[in-house]
Amino acid sequence: MKVGILGGGQLGRMLLQASANYVVETSVLDKESDCPAAHLCHHFVQGDITDFDTVYRFGKGLDAITIEIESVNVDALEKLEAEGVPVYPRPSAIRTIKNKITQKAFYRQHDIPTSEFIITEARKELQEHLSFLPAVHKTGEGGYDGKGVQVLKELKDIDLGFDVPAVLEKMVPIHKEIAVIVAMSNQGEVTLYPPAEMIFDPVLNLLDYQLSPAILPEQVLWKAEAIALKVVKHLNSPGLFAIELFVDKNQEVLVNETAPRVHNSGHHTIEANYSSQYDMLWRIILNYPLGNTDPILPSAIVNLLGAEGYTGKAKYENLEDVLKTDNVFVHLYGKTETKPGRKMGHVTIISKDYQDLAYQANKIKHLLKVIA
Repeated sequence: MKVGILGGGQLGRMLLQASANYVVETSVLDKESDCPAAHLCHHFVQGDITDFDTVYRFGKGLDAITIEIESVNVDALEKLEAEGVPVYPRPSAIRTIKNKITQKAFYRQHDIPTSEFIITEARKELQEHLSFLPAVHKTGEGGYDGKGVQVLKELKDIDLGFDVPAVLEKMVPIHKEIAVIVAMSNQGEVTLYPPAEMIFDPVLNLLDYQLSPAILPEQVLWKAEAIALKVVKHLNSPGLFAIELFVDKNQEVLVNETAPRVHNSGHHTIEANYSSQYDMLWRIILNYPLGNTDPILPSAIVNLLGAEGYTGKAKYENLEDVLKTDNVFVHLYGKTETKPGRKMGHVTIISKDYQDLAYQANKIKHLLKVIA
């Protein structure tokens, strides 16, 4: 079977690593010839995943196509789908999700709980909604990893807003942030991974580490799973979906955003779950039975980001010390150049003891540095 992946970043890289377990001929389309996935596929095509003709030509000879990022040319995928090439997820689902305006409208249309929001077409409109603050302004398209997102707390922050179509979301008093990954087969069967919790540094307000399964009251867990299932069932598409959720101070659960693909909140599943999110997506594409999402052991993830003040050829400080640690798994993404904040890899820790997970995550975060 010939399967193409739009995008050759670290998610594509890990998807290709899982493909080695199956009989599949892989192709990758990416604009960078040295992207993390380039050397792991059977066929690499250099090109723009947002260009109609490039995507259409890439997909013409394939038996199926999937994505590792939402910012793709959906028109080309719709044409390919109409001509009989299965797309995972369906272009209709990607179109709904890739724009935060249509994504929020989708939640409202299907009575899926989410924070209150207002659509703005230009920055000047924010003046009309001062009573709605504090809020978060998000560009409709093009935002990722915190880019295209701006917190607006009061009048003086208005100038920080975006002068493009955007969503103004009411700030929620967040108790916890969690993510639930849902898999749907071609036959409409679904399975869920246990929720993962994002633990944030209270001072820096940056992701400290991630914990899975999240420690949640049973009723909150049921709500989160029911909401995640509702999102995916209304998207009506086979594929893998990551539903990011807020749990507020009153234990209510709200959808923040959805990703129609493998996701950074599921990296731990490679070692910590019987079927990883990457294995699961291949099972769906190849029309095999869905895998077992149960955890083997609880896990934590520490993301490796380029250290502040370093730009250039990447070096990994104290890597050997981390590799000596039991039940620790290092994933480097093969990016030769580092810069501040760039995602360069992640480390997964597994343990039956949650306190040990937190200790090891904090130790590794301060020990392993990406410098130049």
